Amino acid sequence: MGKAYDRRGSAGDTPPVRRALWRRRRILVPLAALLALVLVAGWMTRSPAPVGHWDGADGRERFMRAYQTAFQDMPEVAETFDLRTDYGIVRAYRFAGNPDGTPTVLLPGRSSASPVWADNMGALLDIGDVYTVDLLGEPGMSVQDRPISSDEDQAAWLRQVLEQLPEDGFHMVGLSIGGWAAVNLVLHHPEAVEALSLIDPVFVFDDLPLGTVLRTIPAAFAWMPKSWRDSFTSYTAGGAPVEDVPVAEMIEAGMQHYALRLPQPTRIHEDRLEGIEVPVLAIIAGESVMLDPETAVATAQRSLPRGTVRLYEGASHAVNGEHPEEIARDIAEFLTAQDKTR
Repeated sequence: MGKAYDRRGSAGDTPPVRRALWRRRRILVPLAALLALVLVAGWMTRSPAPVGHWDGADGRERFMRAYQTAFQDMPEVAETFDLRTDYGIVRAYRFAGNPDGTPTVLLPGRSSASPVWADNMGALLDIGDVYTVDLLGEPGMSVQDRPISSDEDQAAWLRQVLEQLPEDGFHMVGLSIGGWAAVNLVLHHPEAVEALSLIDPVFVFDDLPLGTVLRTIPAAFAWMPKSWRDSFTSYTAGGAPVEDVPVAEMIEAGMQHYALRLPQPTRIHEDRLEGIEVPVLAIIAGESVMLDPETAVATAQRSLPRGTVRLYEGASHAVNGEHPEEIARDIAEFLTAQDKTR
């Protein structure tokens, strides 16, 4: 399959009928900003060991309440899994979708857990069954009990999860740091998945911009004034006002009360991307501050042997909440194209 590249218009190009729906989804923009904040905060305060842990029972309880509230926006769960791996127990959920479709596994961004996908679920379920995973070593329902100290460890636990799910093959979708985790898995276990979709992935097609790293310095720690975090949140969301939403409450609770003990993800260089044999759909947000969109698009086009690249002009790092139907449509077209080449 040859390379493909396409631009998706900004919200200003959206037909009038859909413009109101787009405005409603802007409430998810602060969520992406918080994802960016905790991602960089983890990068700045990283430590390889011991395992990730809560700062106490009260903090954990606050997060769990927020998690359950945010989870109310998810569809009905068909199955819940607590899967034993060499590094801890991983929580995964199955949501029943199109029985004739392709099963999809969703990997969230840093500190966001399964509820981050609530706005995407309806459209993705038209494609097939959907599994969501709470990343190990992050705040969520997964419980880390052994240090994760390398990229190989990160790939190992995720591979062990897939081996225990009741499917023979998967399409994997990764958001932000979840995109890095998906690529890292394929680099170490190329047989693990049949296709990848990466939504504004970090450390894959570009480094974190220096300006973003610098702007996190006064806001990267939970004990700093909330107004400082709000300022950074607005910056990553393209200047959008900060509004409370259940998932954002969950992320902030995790950021404040969960101590990450994960290694800094290794930037995936082009020579390694060139060795990926599975088809990859790369969705890049045109206004992302977690990467340089122009650089990311060029890298993806140049390095992916079986790459399809989509640039969503005008979209922020919250692109999954801003354009859920468009993303599901692109994924469906991407998977259909792969079926035709088999």
